[in-house]
Amino acid sequence: MAPRPTPDGLLLVDKPAGVTSHDVVNVARRALGEKRIGHGGTLDPFATGLLVLLVGRATRLLQWVHDEPKEYEAVVRFGAETDTEDLGGVVVREAALPSRAALESAVPSLLGEIEQVPPAYSAKRVDGRRAYDLAREGRAPEMKPARVRIDAVALSSFEGEPERVTACRMRVTCGGGTYVRSLARDLARAAGSAAHLTALRRHRAGVFTLAHSVPLERMRDGNPVVLAPAVDALEGYPHQALTPDEVASVVRGIDVEARVAGAHAALLDSGADGAEGVLVAFAERRPSERGERWQPRVVMRDG
Repeated sequence: MAPRPTPDGLLLVDKPAGVTSHDVVNVARRALGEKRIGHGGTLDPFATGLLVLLVGRATRLLQWVHDEPKEYEAVVRFGAETDTEDLGGVVVREAALPSRAALESAVPSLLGEIEQVPPAYSAKRVDGRRAYDLAREGRAPEMKPARVRIDAVALSSFEGEPERVTACRMRVTCGGGTYVRSLARDLARAAGSAAHLTALRRHRAGVFTLAHSVPLERMRDGNPVVLAPAVDALEGYPHQALTPDEVASVVRGIDVEARVAGAHAALLDSGADGAEGVLVAFAERRPSERGERWQPRVVMRDG
């Protein structure tokens, strides 16, 4: 009996609150019958929204995926700061409610390349251990600032009075590694107050959006899961169609002529065998005596 072909491709999942990103991966593994599943950035258990999963051989494309900037929408509650910086923590500091003017004036200080101190309850490593493990043991991990990029912060839906804002919505566009919980903390501190998140939802990660995602419950209920083709994970890169002879070379790791511009490219089957548009390899441009060539970096087929 021939071995069952393994699924390779892209899966966008809408994660609900109360489950970890690893839980989502486990559900996908059961639904697809495939162990090789990787994600492009985790979400906190209380957060919801977009998780980008790559399946099968496509997991090898993760480092090349254009999954930035990230876009989030959060609900910020003012007056109290918690140890987890979200609604699941213990209040560790209280402060007066901020004014709307103070909050809006604080936004510019959060933009651009900034130094951000991550939350103690995070997956950051401190002396070889996860910070959240140390925090749960009652120890106070020393969190070192990390450089992050904040492209945009927009505040809306203010609750309370103009001089005593109790909550608002915050839309954030940022680079990878940013903690929106900590951004809310720093916004409130800059406005002379304290805050924590009560909700967080990721709407976008680079070229991927929630509009094309599958609710996790649909997979849990046993509904069929259809993967997007692996080439969809490489949106934003140029494509080059290969001749049958070039396909034979690429699957053996041999370079081929570069006929499109760019430092990297998705190399596709030309369709001679009815597989038009199917990803054969992801390649890197390399100069040679024979001119510009594509050197395969990730090959998606057996040689």
